[in-house]
Amino acid sequence: MKTKQLLIKIVKLKELTTEEYARIVERRGLAKLGDIETKVKEIIRRVRELGDYEIIEFYEKFFGKKAVTKHNLKVSEEEFEKAYEKVSEEFVEALKEARRNIEVFHKAQIPGKMWIMKVREGVYAGRVWKPLERVGIYVPGGRAPYPSTALMASIPAKVAGVREIIACTPPLPNGEVNPYTLVALDIVGVKEVFKVGGAHAVAAMAYGTETIPKVDKIVGPGNIWVVTAKKLLSTIVSIDFIAGPSEIMIIADETADPYRIALDLAAQAEHDPLSSSILITTSENIAEKVAEKVEEIVRKAPRREIIKKSLENNGLIILVENINEALKFANDYAPEHLEIVSKKLDMFEILEKIDNAGSIFIGENTPVALGDYIIGTNHILPTERQAKVRGGLSVYDFIKFIDFQYVTKRGLETIGKYAIVMAEAEGFYEHANSIRERLAMK
Repeated sequence: MKTKQLLIKIVKLKELTTEEYARIVERRGLAKLGDIETKVKEIIRRVRELGDYEIIEFYEKFFGKKAVTKHNLKVSEEEFEKAYEKVSEEFVEALKEARRNIEVFHKAQIPGKMWIMKVREGVYAGRVWKPLERVGIYVPGGRAPYPSTALMASIPAKVAGVREIIACTPPLPNGEVNPYTLVALDIVGVKEVFKVGGAHAVAAMAYGTETIPKVDKIVGPGNIWVVTAKKLLSTIVSIDFIAGPSEIMIIADETADPYRIALDLAAQAEHDPLSSSILITTSENIAEKVAEKVEEIVRKAPRREIIKKSLENNGLIILVENINEALKFANDYAPEHLEIVSKKLDMFEILEKIDNAGSIFIGENTPVALGDYIIGTNHILPTERQAKVRGGLSVYDFIKFIDFQYVTKRGLETIGKYAIVMAEAEGFYEHANSIRERLAMK
């Protein structure tokens, strides 16, 4: 193997120590949450006690001038209209195409409205689902605007039939909201938009303020302040999940194009210095060429400082002996995004063998960037191995299932005696009596 020092390190899986393997798999992107918990708790306390005043005062200190006021905390209809003047027609067209695809994909997730079954003679049980009543979506706006997240967070809620959707997104120093974000929210019909970001936004939606309504659930990604606030308030308000820095894992064999692989590693790294970009490959030649191509891409990239830090911190190329070893490692790692580029595996083999991934991208023409914007699948995905227990944001995050049951007199006579025995064994005698007395009634 070449010894030239490159930005992204190459290692062999079989040569990793137990500690090195664990450090890669367990990644600690969320470990720093505890560092700012005290500060976030104070923000939450102030928002709960002072409401709008705390938000307005915070931004006056943050920007060094009064940017947000009681009168403009909520985005006006005029601001929505002006936002269209600041974006191109091509952007609006792209948003509409993305909206269509996201709607199509998420409508396919809607479950049957109700089912019912006969458990025993005279004993019936079933399940019905209902949409949540009020949801708050968080749309980031710190390092860059995220109009795509506005679509990804709100459309599944709309499809599910959520009655009221509000959005919070950080204001700009002039007191306005990024026009790209505003246009995206307008296109999906979210008109209750509030100029607040970070932990302040999460606290405001959790408790409600004079202007911002309290919601039943908060969804959407954000920085460490947002994530920490969601974690702390998850006993007060329902949340989607705690998401850490973005991740990509690519599995590639000798049939892959090194330049395309390098592009996708760099693309993920430009999110954040804490993002993780990992390539697993069976080919030493591919490993070396990808590492070299990454160097070339980073030198020309507009966000090269972010990419460079990300790859230095969390970039890695791992050599494995065969594709099955790569798949096993991927299942253990449970990445947010998993790309698989191999002409030796067809789509159905991949789907059979991969158990843990937030979202799977199959083939050389399916970069993660397509899923981020336009395919229709959701880009709000679990990180930090949470893909072992759940997938991305979906219609199911915006509905609740309610079990129901109906028992006839005949059914009561069939199962009641067993319930009495179990209730008395647990020492709940009035439970038993509530059944016994019914059995005694004519």
